[in-house]
Amino acid sequence: MSERTTKERILDAAEGLMLEKSFHSVGLNEILAAVKVPKGSFYHHFESKEQFGVEMLKHYVADATAYKTKLLLSPTPEPDPVQRLFIYLESNIGRFLENEGKCPCLVAKLAAEVGDFSEPMREVLAEGIRSWIGIFEKLLQEGLAKGTIPASTQPVQAAPLILDLWNGAMQRASTTRNAAPLREAIIYLRSILTS
Repeated sequence: MSERTTKERILDAAEGLMLEKSFHSVGLNEILAAVKVPKGSFYHHFESKEQFGVEMLKHYVADATAYKTKLLLSPTPEPDPVQRLFIYLESNIGRFLENEGKCPCLVAKLAAEVGDFSEPMREVLAEGIRSWIGIFEKLLQEGLAKGTIPASTQPVQAAPLILDLWNGAMQRASTTRNAAPLREAIIYLRSILTS
């Protein structure tokens, strides 16, 4: 098995554990037990738990960004960008329900926890959020060009607000273990984004 594969296995296992618990509550031994590798393998790939956290978040953000780009910016099979947005948001509700009412996004889950103690981890989170806002902005620009959203929509201002609304709704949904806040966010977004 190659080093890359071992590193990927460690990162993938850690993402699942962090989503279930938190960055600070998951210990190194728990991660290593999940992938059945010795402690030396961990330190071969990562200098410290913080550097591991940076790598794990980069890995997660890259995968999540690719997923968002594919779903939100590809005109196939859905040519209407607004409908792509709602399909994406509905799929997030599905992931939330599959996750038994727990937040399915590692960035949203770890932002408050690690943002104050690790500047390198905070920077990865911030870059991921900037990338995601950029995806929403491109989606809204496409909607304006196709005339599927109101002409008064300003993508530069609206894109971060969509992400903020969704993250806030996800936080409340995770706290109450109820998808209603997510559904309410979709209803609100439909009211402002459909012509």
